Amino acid sequence: MSEPQPTIHVVDDDEAMRDSMTWLLESEGYTVACYDSAAGFLAARGDHMRGCIVLDVRMPEMSGLELHEKLEALGSRLPIIFVTGHGDVPMAVSALQRGACDFIEKPFNDEDLLSRIRRALELDAELSAREQRNHAIARRLEQLTLREREVMQLVVAGKLNKQIADALDISMKTVEAHRARVMEKMGVRTLAELVKAVMTLN
Repeated sequence: MSEPQPTIHVVDDDEAMRDSMTWLLESEGYTVACYDSAAGFLAARGDHMRGCIVLDVRMPEMSGLELHEKLEALGSRLPIIFVTGHGDVPMAVSALQRGACDFIEKPFNDEDLLSRIRRALELDAELSAREQRNHAIARRLEQLTLREREVMQLVVAGKLNKQIADALDISMKTVEAHRARVMEKMGVRTLAELVKAVMTLN
């Protein structure tokens, strides 16, 4: 399955603001999708969306902050940049503390917005790469037999082959064979790499 195109999702009930942001972002070569309400974005949202959200704090029916809470509950990891009026800064700071990526205060200049969007897209790329690594490790773990998992857990816990053999009531030779298969199936060469891979998923 091909990786979805990173898109800047602009959620704002102000049509003039949506139009000016679209013009600016498309002129910089970005793909843009606009929504005139939080509900409109939720209806279009998919789990595999890439990019970031530029989200107005104050909107009728469902505010930007309420949308942020809903997205958190849905497990969305798209970075959010809040667009705020002067009086909304305390709310935006509170949203940052709850995991939003950034906020920008109106009126803002184009370069300020673009630099924040670049940072948000870098963050999205990092999160996506980490997610792919985690999926790959999880798939490798699924290939291990129950005994190989037991051996791996003891290896990762720092046990020596003799201690593992005693704990599982098997021979040292069998421990070595299992250990070699664990390293091969997990795609690692060193104990340090194995520990890192297992810790990634814990």
